[in-house]
Amino acid sequence: MHLAVTPQSGTSRIFLGVLCGVGAGALWGLVFLAPELARAFTPLQLAIGRYFAYGLLSAALIAPRWRALAALLTRREWLALAWLSLAGNTLYYVLLSGAVQMGGIAMTSLVIGFLPVAVTIIGSRDHGAVPLRTLAPSLLLCAAGTLCIGWQAVAEPAGTQLAGLLCAIGALMSWTAYAVGNSRCLARLDRVSAHDWSLLTGLVTGAQAVALIPVTILFEPTSHSAAAWLQFAAVSIGVALVASILGNALWNRASRLLPLTLAGQMILFETLFALLYGFMWEHRLPLPLEIAAFGLVVASVLACIAAHRRHASRLAPH
Repeated sequence: MHLAVTPQSGTSRIFLGVLCGVGAGALWGLVFLAPELARAFTPLQLAIGRYFAYGLLSAALIAPRWRALAALLTRREWLALAWLSLAGNTLYYVLLSGAVQMGGIAMTSLVIGFLPVAVTIIGSRDHGAVPLRTLAPSLLLCAAGTLCIGWQAVAEPAGTQLAGLLCAIGALMSWTAYAVGNSRCLARLDRVSAHDWSLLTGLVTGAQAVALIPVTILFEPTSHSAAAWLQFAAVSIGVALVASILGNALWNRASRLLPLTLAGQMILFETLFALLYGFMWEHRLPLPLEIAAFGLVVASVLACIAAHRRHASRLAPH
């Protein structure tokens, strides 16, 4: 039986979904610091460390209800988990780490900051989505904000290194595919909770990390000091717990509560928090253009929320 959503319940879902999206962005922003904290290690090694820890934590959390949960999954769900884990975790983080190490946090944040625009444009094609023309003011504010964020970085020689830029663009494409696919999977899998779906993703990503261990042993340097390995382990476990377990759980909750066009806007908070953490890491205050970017991004999200509230009100029965 289909239950109509009233404007009040729709508003409550949007408010809770936005809070979950902001929380996910705050936790995900920390992953931009990890490549700097463990610079002695390659992007592939950073991905393996993070997602091996993510897989172990997911296995421990999901073990008590594994049999009941596994019975709900078909071959289609396992295939979806495999490609979502690759696009949204393994491949994305290898590319992101490479972009940070070769091009810097600011340049990487600029490119990743276009995720909301990419996801929102794709989401506008979904049935019942807010029309793209209605979202135009929000998208323009979003684009202006991301341009302000990266203006200083693009002017710097380190921010224009071709390899780092290509890695950042690849990460953008990879996570856009994940965000769209994950949202659509959650929409049809009402029998699996958002948290369990996140843990299942962690389980599959952990298996991918194990499969990549022989690659890094054969082709990448592994001779580091004991102190470096301890720091690497601490960073891997910390990012896995905070960003992958908690951040992904909040994101999946937001994906269930929000339409894809609005969920796409929430990704921009990852960029804002990444920049904030970057300022703290560099011990400096934001520049005028960066302050302007914060204002434009907030205005973009508020404009998108207002557009969805108006759309929900028009669709609700009177």
